[in-house]
Amino acid sequence: MIPLSVDSAGIHVFAFTLHWYGILVVVSTWIAVEVATWLAARDGRDPEHIWRGLVWVALGGLIGARLWFVLFPPDSMVAIGRTPDWFLSHIFDLNQGVIAVWTGGLGLIGGLAGGALGMAIYTRRRGLLLLPWLDIAAVALPLAQAIGRWGNAASQDLYGPPTTLPWGVLIDAAEQRVGPYTDLVRYPLATTRFHPVYLYESLWMTLVFVLLLTLFRRYRSRFAPGWFALLYVALYSSGRFMLEFLRVNVSHAGTVNISQAVAAVEAVLAVGALLLYSRTNVLRPPSQNIHSSTTESTLQS
Repeated sequence: MIPLSVDSAGIHVFAFTLHWYGILVVVSTWIAVEVATWLAARDGRDPEHIWRGLVWVALGGLIGARLWFVLFPPDSMVAIGRTPDWFLSHIFDLNQGVIAVWTGGLGLIGGLAGGALGMAIYTRRRGLLLLPWLDIAAVALPLAQAIGRWGNAASQDLYGPPTTLPWGVLIDAAEQRVGPYTDLVRYPLATTRFHPVYLYESLWMTLVFVLLLTLFRRYRSRFAPGWFALLYVALYSSGRFMLEFLRVNVSHAGTVNISQAVAAVEAVLAVGALLLYSRTNVLRPPSQNIHSSTTESTLQS
């Protein structure tokens, strides 16, 4: 019989532990890919490109997410000496070095940028139009984020300050406490509840997914390529900007919350681009559907 056990940390098989965070990341990615293949087929495109491009997107996303963490580690890591200089001088350290992604430490903003770069490389190699595929990814991605954020609930690493609200959550793993909340006399493990920032982000991304999916299904042909991707960036970045006010373990560049600053810039640029689209050619009659795969097929021939 295979030795198998399940607890709050994850699933234990032999000497290995499949952590809930990693499990949820894999599951949420798979679900999002299935949604993306459905959207691609609905849009008249070859769904196989979703699976073929996944390697490029996943690799780019992993590299980008790790680089973001290394360059902008959260305050809790800096407090124990894990600064960018330390990481860059311990690249091959198998415990917490740059390559030790299995120990945790990924930044979503960097992951999104790296994933987009991976998609750009794949579409260029295949002779595909990039923007329509970015639109498809932008619709499916919020669903992955909404599900994946529950991995932070299991690892207890994405929360805000103490709260008396009924949906406050316990952070009863002492090693996950940061800042002043490591004082277990003032903030007892068994009774102090915190804002579940992961829940707020999950709910926000669920709403974003429903909105984008509805617009895509009903009005896809009426919007210029890239419009859905820009709307995703605007919505995600604005939500991330607001939630950074609640997070208690953030990443700083000097005195600036770097994630919040980048989110603000992204939101402003995306909204500006959407406004520019609205003044030019974002709305089109169905007969002028430039998302048609006919155009893409011509480019590949």
